[in-house]
Amino acid sequence: MTISLELLWVIILVALAFDFLNGLHDAANSIATIVSTRVLRPQYAVAWAAFFNFIAFLFFGLSVAQTVGTGIISPDIVDPRVIFGALMGAIIWNVLTWVAGIPSSSSHALIGGLVGAGVAKAGFNAIVWKGLIKTGAAIFVSPTIGFLLALVLVLIVSWLFVRATPSSVDNTFRIAQFFSASLYSLGHGGNDAQKTMGIIAVLLYSQGQLEGGFHVPFWVVITCQAAMGLGTLFGGWRIVHTMGSKITRLTPQQGFCAETGGAITLFLATHFGVPVSTTHTITGAIVGVGTARRISAVRWNVAKDIVIAWVLTLPAAAVIGALSYWIVGLFP
Repeated sequence: MTISLELLWVIILVALAFDFLNGLHDAANSIATIVSTRVLRPQYAVAWAAFFNFIAFLFFGLSVAQTVGTGIISPDIVDPRVIFGALMGAIIWNVLTWVAGIPSSSSHALIGGLVGAGVAKAGFNAIVWKGLIKTGAAIFVSPTIGFLLALVLVLIVSWLFVRATPSSVDNTFRIAQFFSASLYSLGHGGNDAQKTMGIIAVLLYSQGQLEGGFHVPFWVVITCQAAMGLGTLFGGWRIVHTMGSKITRLTPQQGFCAETGGAITLFLATHFGVPVSTTHTITGAIVGVGTARRISAVRWNVAKDIVIAWVLTLPAAAVIGALSYWIVGLFP
């Protein structure tokens, strides 16, 4: 299915709209801890996060984009209708959860939408099971790693500062949070923006617009990083409140540990080309620092609601993606 250049650009703009919403929806992942600990005011925190979102391409390869573009569904069955269905599945689910203030995963919404649209076109043979299973496993693995790293970091930091006064610890980690928030925003920009890069690149590939096989053109890299950074600038205050204060109350020390544990997890995932959820990762890390204080410090009913949203995201976005694919087919 070949389309006009004008319509191709329209779909690319829809993909960039998703990338913008991804930044808007997931801004909380980068700034919730630094805002909730009152280290930075929200308007300064989003600017800080947006800057590091944008420059993330300087530090990471494009292995996640490669996975999304070729490792979830077969690139041979991709056409503009499949991509449009995938984007609609992700965008509609993102908007619904954003309005409700639920920190669901933009990443898995996109993966779900892509799978749903791909299956709607070619059946289950469209799925690249190895890549999908790896991505699905990350739903459980990334928050677990974030949880464990944050828990260990809290224990290490508590031991190192056992003789320090509370005020000196507070002042030290207020400064340290600038560093940890920067790392997390880099990880967020490095992993999440690449998902839209992969979608645009496989769309261009399906239309014969890429010379020399599948790859991600540099203009796609820059445009996607900019769209995500711009979305982050607009923030996502409903979800910031959920992530930053409803799960557990955070001190600067705990905020540093959560952000650092989450950042390490994202760096590892991006290095190995795994499209993980920044939402899952930082939630696991926040629960980890809360548990280090005491188990009752975590509001487990809120955490339970978030986990339910995680489980629903892939199938819900897949259904919306498949419906969108079929609806577009009604208009010749």
